[in-house]
Amino acid sequence: RVSRYGLVAFASSLDHIGPFARNVEDAATLLKVIAGRDARDATSAFAPVDDYLGAMKQDVKGLRIGLPKEYFKGLANDTGSQIEKGVKLLRKQGCEIVEVSLPHTDYAIACYYIIATAEASSNLARYDGVRYTMRSPNAKTMADMYRMTRDEGFGDECKRRIMLGTYVLSAGYYDAYYLNAQRVRTLIAQDFKNAFHQMDALVTP
Repeated sequence: RVSRYGLVAFASSLDHIGPFARNVEDAATLLKVIAGRDARDATSAFAPVDDYLGAMKQDVKGLRIGLPKEYFKGLANDTGSQIEKGVKLLRKQGCEIVEVSLPHTDYAIACYYIIATAEASSNLARYDGVRYTMRSPNAKTMADMYRMTRDEGFGDECKRRIMLGTYVLSAGYYDAYYLNAQRVRTLIAQDFKNAFHQMDALVTP
């Protein structure tokens, strides 16, 4: 929906750009500006840009809204109460609220960490001080430049993710981890497709 051109790739198959805003109107306005096909990003969609602001004026009466039961286990009280207020408002405006199930939710975080770290390891290999980002001023040789640039340029969490991603992509572990995570992701995506066959929207934390 939105071009990723000009941004640092983390996990290519998971990266999506979207606005944060204080209210829905601001988010819709911003999305209208940044959405659309970009020739510089081969993964950006050819779909025409919708009138997001205009869509806000439509009546929501009769919409079927799904509440995924797996998403509401163990929520903090303040989060749960805010969502409950929103759901009550939707019901008051004529929406039909239906509980739905996304049965593979429990595997989502493990699946994310495998795919995201593997792709981050691959994507961030290019940040070596030659063409991208900073270059260590302390390097005396090319090998030093690669090593020191990556050591000084990446934070601890980034390094952990790169190391984990390199591990799951290594010979002997690729099938056991990365390939299985891809299969699980397909099941998670299918859960959403099934839900959206019955629902117009989902409410999540």
